[in-house]
This record gives sequence, C-alpha cells and structure tokens, in this order.
Amino acid sequence: MAKRRQSRTASKNAPTAKSGVSLFRLPGLPEIHCGDNLSEQITNAARKARIHFKNGDILVVAQKIISKAEGAVVRLSTIEPSPQAQAIAERQKKDPRLIEVILQESRRLVRTDPVLIAETRHGYVCANAGVDHSNVPGDDAVTLLPRDPDRSAKNLASALRKRSRKRIAVIISDTFGRPWRLGLTDVAIGASGVPVLHDLRSTRDRDGKPLTATVLAVADELASAAGLLMAKAEGFPVVLIRGYRYKPSSEPAAKIIRPASEDLFR
Repeated sequence: MAKRRQSRTASKNAPTAKSGVSLFRLPGLPEIHCGDNLSEQITNAARKARIHFKNGDILVVAQKIISKAEGAVVRLSTIEPSPQAQAIAERQKKDPRLIEVILQESRRLVRTDPVLIAETRHGYVCANAGVDHSNVPGDDAVTLLPRDPDRSAKNLASALRKRSRKRIAVIISDTFGRPWRLGLTDVAIGASGVPVLHDLRSTRDRDGKPLTATVLAVADELASAAGLLMAKAEGFPVVLIRGYRYKPSSEPAAKIIRPASEDLFR
C-alpha cells in the first residue's frame, strides 16, 4: 500500500484552532455617541461581566459603533440632493437625500437598478456604499463607514492594550451581501494585530498535492463567526474570540480587497 505523503500545510506561524476556539458576547455596552472612548467602554463592560482579557484575545467590533464614536453620522435634513440623486431616487422610490449621501461616499457606481451597488472610497463594492439606517436612533440619521477602518482598528487595539496590559487584536466587521449567494455575512473591513490572509500556496494538501491558488481570508472568517453572536436587534456589537492561535501581524484588512487589475467582473 502506498504511503500517504505528509502534508506541509502546517507551520508554527500558521493560524490554527487546534486547541479549540471560544466566542463570548460582551454585554453591557451603552449606546455609543460621537466622542465616546470605546476602549474605556469596552474595558468597563468586560470588568462588569467578569471577563478578564488574555494575550492573544481577538475583539470583533461592529462597524456601527466605530462610526458612531468617530462621528460618521449624517442627518438627512442637512443634505441637498443633486439632480443625479433625484433621478436615481425617483426610479428606486427612495429618499433623494439618502441617495445623495450614498453618491458622496462612492468612488463609482457599479449599478443603480434594481439596487444601488457602489464602490466606496475605501475600495469596497457593496450595497449603498455602506450607508445605513439601522441601529441609529431617529429617522433622520444614517451612518457612514469609518474613514479609515484599519486605522480605527489600530487605534482601538493600542488603547485596549494600554488599559488591559494585554495584547488584544481588533477586527472591525460589517455585514456584506454576496452577488452569487443569498443572505448576508460579516466581513473584516478593519484589522490590527491579527493576520487577515493565510497564504497556502506552495504547500501541499493532506494527499501531498500542491496548492497553487488557496489563500484563506481568515479575518473574514473570524468576523463571520463573531457575527453569529452579534444579534442585530439585541445590542451585542462586540464579541471576544479566544483560543484562535496566530502570529501577531500588522496586515491591514484593506489587503483583502482584490486589486482592480485582478477583478474578474470589472
């Protein structure tokens, strides 16, 4: 009988979940407002819940509270819609002021019918350029994506380390649709301290066959796992992931965005 070749996939620096991974909701966070200190709010909530941070913990933080804390909130009453916004709004039967905000947040429009898909200034291709009504108090307000989600993640990770004296990685997540599959899933739009991609090219599978195209989006997978506990209507915008072993990394989540030259559908 032929002897199975040993896989060369594993390495001491590769992310792994061999020891088991646990996820915990962080309860007790208040409504976040512009200027709030998120690191203080998070550490206070963790202390009240008797959650003690450990080196290597990963906090997945919903984009919405990052945007609120940074003041990325727009009142539609302050917006004057352009003729382009009015034309799109008439076709879609939506508020032209909302459409104007979406246009201002867009680098280009991918399509405007039947839904508005845009490429944001960050390079994300998503519905409504990430402009969102949900989980924002009042009917007149919408949130925008953070100006620089990777910087936001880096700043929060640094502040949490100062408060906790522990090395905590941060992933900022947002909910994205997918063109070829139904349903929404959470992805990483900002990251600090954790690898965002795990490149398996030049390694072999368990049968010894070479892998030539496999690059895992591990930050997206972590964000998606945390999304199972974030319960949109229950107020759990922060989830702690513990037990996922990884080598600390300075990779930004922006690295996950496929370059325009490699975009198969542009």
